[in-house]
Amino acid sequence: MPDACRSGGCGSSSPDPRLRPAPPSFGIVVVNGTEIEPEAIAQEIQHHPAPDGETAWKQAATALALRELLLQEARRLNLEPDVEQDESGRSESREDAAIRVLLARCAEPAKAGEQECRRYYESRIDRFRTPDLFEAAHILIEPEGRDEAAWADAEAEASAIVSELGDDPEDFAEAARAFSKCPTAHQGGSLGQVRRGELVPAVQDALERLAEGTTARKPVRSRFGWHILRLQRKIEGRTLPFEIVRPKIVDMLDARAWTIASARYAAELARKADIEGILIDPNSIGMI
Repeated sequence: MPDACRSGGCGSSSPDPRLRPAPPSFGIVVVNGTEIEPEAIAQEIQHHPAPDGETAWKQAATALALRELLLQEARRLNLEPDVEQDESGRSESREDAAIRVLLARCAEPAKAGEQECRRYYESRIDRFRTPDLFEAAHILIEPEGRDEAAWADAEAEASAIVSELGDDPEDFAEAARAFSKCPTAHQGGSLGQVRRGELVPAVQDALERLAEGTTARKPVRSRFGWHILRLQRKIEGRTLPFEIVRPKIVDMLDARAWTIASARYAAELARKADIEGILIDPNSIGMI
């Protein structure tokens, strides 16, 4: 797409920033005597999509109030954390480091036990199944125009090719090299091993109905053209043993437990704090 047609191009001009509505403001927010600047709340709003401005403001103000509570507690405990870097080399802020160390010290998550891990595995066993794989090939016949007559001509060509093919894989590969308009023609039409959902729905549905080692007797239409399909084999997915996925389950449950413990700790700080301008429901802190 030409640059002129992006983001208000094609002759239109961007609206004057001075005419844009100001972010909503619903009062002053004070946490234990420290005011949360309205400008900070206005900036935070972008991280809290909501159906209306008032809800977005409340969520943004609550998030900043909780952050201020955690920072105040970190200062009270005289925490002096080392700033860490992520995998890309980007450093966290000193405030983020202080909150990280505070929660690591004061929030006490419950560790996932063996029984809890097994219950999670058994209740969500479908999540631990490898995907079905389809070893397939196709011949793509493209219409030479966009009208239905061109599509009908392409279908007739595809049907004629099908009528000459049996289930022999070498014959199929030879026909693909001769007739297919897909780049896979150079590989005898081979699509390799594809997962369910990687192909367009019409092609996937047709593959699902094919028996292993057979070529479809009718071409299938997609937005790309007419496909002659062959299913060499289907590799059924398998359920991974608990012992293989246990470390992943432990990491997930521990992360969830840490989130819950952190929310409870912040809720306890909020119960004890003097907060003006925003009503914080301790029971909803984990959803902010």
